[in-house]
Amino acid sequence: MKRWIQISLLAATALATLGAAGLATGAWLGDRKAARRIDVAVAPLAVPADATALARGRYLFASRGCTECHGDNGAGRRFIDDPGGLVVKAPNISPGPGSVVAGYTPADWARALRHGVKPDGRPLFIMPSEDYAGWSDSDLGALVAYLRQMPPAAGTGMEARVPMLVKTLYAAGVIRDAAEKIDHQAPRPALAPAPGSAAHGAYVAGMCVGCHGAQLAGGRIPGAPPSWPAASNLTPGAGGVMARYADAGQFMAMLRTGHRPDGSAVSPVMPFAALRAIDDADAVALYQHLRRLPPVDAGG
Repeated sequence: MKRWIQISLLAATALATLGAAGLATGAWLGDRKAARRIDVAVAPLAVPADATALARGRYLFASRGCTECHGDNGAGRRFIDDPGGLVVKAPNISPGPGSVVAGYTPADWARALRHGVKPDGRPLFIMPSEDYAGWSDSDLGALVAYLRQMPPAAGTGMEARVPMLVKTLYAAGVIRDAAEKIDHQAPRPALAPAPGSAAHGAYVAGMCVGCHGAQLAGGRIPGAPPSWPAASNLTPGAGGVMARYADAGQFMAMLRTGHRPDGSAVSPVMPFAALRAIDDADAVALYQHLRRLPPVDAGG
């Protein structure tokens, strides 16, 4: 019996060692993948300076998720602090001390926001550039204009503690960075769609892709902490949640309050700081677009 116990202990130790070695190898491969260089063709970007463009840029900064990670002042904040070990603090993107974008050219901004790639060619980590890849030239230029002249705030670069398992899943392609998801050759419009048009709602819905997926069918969010719930299915397919909202007014109330029509609370993982800043025209357009989507089963 003792012999079998010894053999079992040795086998368990060997398996644990192999598992640790596998994770260490996977983590190393993940680090290599994060250090790869990506060559993308970046279209020229005009950065305006007029008051209308700056106001548009301020609105986009507030309503399209930038503040969720970078904070209202752009200095960066810790937005993931999971007991499982994943910790991420976004970098300072204001013009203040410690800014990581102080030397960014318009092309660098376009490369980062549209392609998920740093000026040195490495992929941006966690940055949801897929949400912004389809932005018009005018909106992208307006956002950059605002970021360049927003009040300076002191901050630091990105700080992250990434578990070996997350790096391993990244190396295996289970978790993908934005540069892997984006169609880098896709044409971008010069102007945002006209308010009230069918294209307007689809354009606004681009901000939902990072969590709800390209088809907006939801499911587990790759790379998110295990404590986060699955993203909801925003299509009319099985498991869809939009049937809860009888009209645009109820949907807008949820965006503003974080509560469904029945009074229950939506998960705080939803970016309500941004959603509360969306104006009525964008909110109605988003609602109408989601109701027009073809049905896809949850997680599809």
